[in-house]
Amino acid sequence: MNIRDFEYLVALAEHKHFRKAAEACFVSQPTLSGQIRKLEDELGTSLLERSSRRVLFTDSGLQLVSQAKRILAEVKTFTEMASLQGKDMSGPLHIGFIPTIGPYLLPLIIQPLKKAFPDLELFLHEAQTNQLVRQLEEGRLDCIILASVAETEPFIELDMFNEPLMMAVPENHPWADKTELDMVELKGHTVLSLGDGHCLRDQALGFCFAAGASDDDRFKATSLETLRNMVAAGGGVTLLPQLSVPKEKVKDGVSYLKAVNPTPSRKVVLAYRPGSPLRKRFEQLATFISKTVNISQ
Repeated sequence: MNIRDFEYLVALAEHKHFRKAAEACFVSQPTLSGQIRKLEDELGTSLLERSSRRVLFTDSGLQLVSQAKRILAEVKTFTEMASLQGKDMSGPLHIGFIPTIGPYLLPLIIQPLKKAFPDLELFLHEAQTNQLVRQLEEGRLDCIILASVAETEPFIELDMFNEPLMMAVPENHPWADKTELDMVELKGHTVLSLGDGHCLRDQALGFCFAAGASDDDRFKATSLETLRNMVAAGGGVTLLPQLSVPKEKVKDGVSYLKAVNPTPSRKVVLAYRPGSPLRKRFEQLATFISKTVNISQ
């Protein structure tokens, strides 16, 4: 057996589907299936129940999946330690971003990062918070950039910036000409929001609920751009992170206002595993990003 066999096993446990697991490992389905069967022969035990149309692991298989995850995490740490034999800011770095940060932060930092650290090889991954946390725990990501939430408490967090949330309303809305909106004015109104799984949903709604607003349960967006388009179509009002807001006050049917009393915001952090030997690299990266991103409070 080898490390690649463990990767196949963990991928199959995560995706519970041979084709999807094979795609995640960049191999053909017959290759992955054959290696799993070869691993079973070598271990002398069945890892899967093959009578079912679904991928079901035996008790022995589940135990070995857990051990395989630990082994892969140790291999990841070993690789990180080896990479430190060179410069702090050189070599591969796998970074995860949540969808409400990645599309707006990356255009601001990618070129400056490449210029400042030409020897750093960046691999960028986008997923929701719970997926990123799991991938970080399993060693498949080196660090993640997201809004600080309870799920990141087991990790070390490096604060980068506080990002205000701005009110977005249709351009013909009674509030559209305002430059600021007191949050108390939301009382009795409904707001559009993202669907479950987005940490921004809970963060934004927390401020809205405190102001006396309610969630519009007739619609749940899958992205900030869907929210923006719904506002432009006159479907309601919402809060959007400042990085996603254009410089113009009114653009494409949406008017943007600064929300005040209080100003809703989220803390954007870089999180990494406590035992990672790449601490200095993460600290340099977090400092660079916080200096590069211009956030006006």
